[in-house]
Amino acid sequence: MAAQCVTKVELTIACTNLLDKDVGSKSDPLCVLLQNTSGQQWYEVDRTERVKNSLNPKFSKKFLIDYYFELVQKLKFGIYDIDNKTYDLNDDDFLGELECTLGQIVSSRTLTKPLVLKNGKPAGRGSITITAEEVKDNRVVVLELEARKLDNKDFFGKSDPYLEFHKQTGDGNWVMVHRTEVIKNNLNPVWRPFKISLNSLCYSDMDKSIKVECYDYDSDGSHDLIGSFQTTLSKLKEASRSSPVEFECINEKKRQKKKNYKNSGIVSVKHCEIIVECTFLDYIMGGCQLNFTVGIDFTGSNGDPRSPDSLHYLSPNGVNEYLTAIWSVGMVIQDYDTDKMFPAFGFGAQIPPSFQVSHEFPINFNPSNPFCNGIQGIVDAYRACLPQVKLYGPTNFSPIINHVARFAAAATQQQTASQYFILLIITDGVITDLDQTRTAIVNASKLPMSIIIVGVGGADFDAMEFLDGDDGVLRSSSGEPAVRDIVQFVPFRKFQNSPREALAQCVLAEVPQQVVNYFSTYKLQPPKNPAA
Repeated sequence: MAAQCVTKVELTIACTNLLDKDVGSKSDPLCVLLQNTSGQQWYEVDRTERVKNSLNPKFSKKFLIDYYFELVQKLKFGIYDIDNKTYDLNDDDFLGELECTLGQIVSSRTLTKPLVLKNGKPAGRGSITITAEEVKDNRVVVLELEARKLDNKDFFGKSDPYLEFHKQTGDGNWVMVHRTEVIKNNLNPVWRPFKISLNSLCYSDMDKSIKVECYDYDSDGSHDLIGSFQTTLSKLKEASRSSPVEFECINEKKRQKKKNYKNSGIVSVKHCEIIVECTFLDYIMGGCQLNFTVGIDFTGSNGDPRSPDSLHYLSPNGVNEYLTAIWSVGMVIQDYDTDKMFPAFGFGAQIPPSFQVSHEFPINFNPSNPFCNGIQGIVDAYRACLPQVKLYGPTNFSPIINHVARFAAAATQQQTASQYFILLIITDGVITDLDQTRTAIVNASKLPMSIIIVGVGGADFDAMEFLDGDDGVLRSSSGEPAVRDIVQFVPFRKFQNSPREALAQCVLAEVPQQVVNYFSTYKLQPPKNPAA
């Protein structure tokens, strides 16, 4: 699945109790927005207008910024008192700043924080409030069409018709925006209902031309045009089941050749409805929490943690592939979880005191409270746990998947889009309980959860690729299909020489769509309606 089109977020800024740097009048503040590239470089994105004589300015100019869930986007808001005409801010009085991430802003929807000076001390009683709003048209058109008496284009049998929808660009070209399925051997086809965004179908303009073409499918790719017509969404909207909107399918070539040509069939629109769909940010800003859980593979195939060639070996600076994966993914997700308490489990080790093998043990060894405080807490617990366990086997995934699934199932009782669970499993490879794991994933696909598997080391990860349903539907051992694809697998070695952010970008890019698909399938609304 290709990356989602970027979401744009609009930020509105207000301040209170700014420092007063002007003698005889009040400060004349403006706000400048800086963004951080992956290094330490800050660059200016934009600045607001200057508000005269105000220590409590509400800036009218808004910042427009591209939002990516899978990145940590660092922002800095600087407030300056402007007393001269130069564009350069270095000669203006600095009134304080706030550094935060875009994730923190959208997950709070309105973020109020104290302003600080360059030395990190409070800028008096000054504070800044940032409000985020997604810029979007989230209207979607649902269409149902059928046709009758289409021309027969096939020598043997009947035509195999399908429809194509095109919109017109500013320079008059037509772009295809949707193609229906092919209905074999049928001159009176009924196509499946489909959804398309208003923007995709006609740039959200009710009166923009839409061209519909009907083709006869040929397996060699030489599809024959049966006929076409043009319409607008205003016209399509008149359709109802009791009185469909009908169009004659016209084939120009045929019309010029044949004297008494009428048409090449009738296309009938039975249903056309415009609905509003929630976006990922509607859920996040509406109070949906993302719960993050980590599962760590402590099986013998990782190698003895004391040996430098073990995958669990901690290098002199205290890192390995397991920790790098936890940091990379955790840093993004933590902004969307208010309490920042993350359960972390190990599997495949013999654990103290009795050294029984466990496939689901809290790495802090506290079964009643397996939570670690922040991503750093997971890292500390992992480092403390390593010397205490004996790596063993087999490599069973299903206990940990079923553990998180129990919490996800409990969350479904709330009847709103209040919680979504993300399980990160880090493993060195070959999975032992493949049948149980397949069944666990198929069951989890009906719940508000996604599973990310990062494969470390050089093993053969074929079984993992098979769990990531990209190339077909995953089925349980009894043959039941997954209702949606919830597993994302990546081998860590693909990112060995990439910046730390690259791994998270790859594994988290599909999560927003998975969240939206789940909540929209079950028609769940965000707990707080952002529109209200």
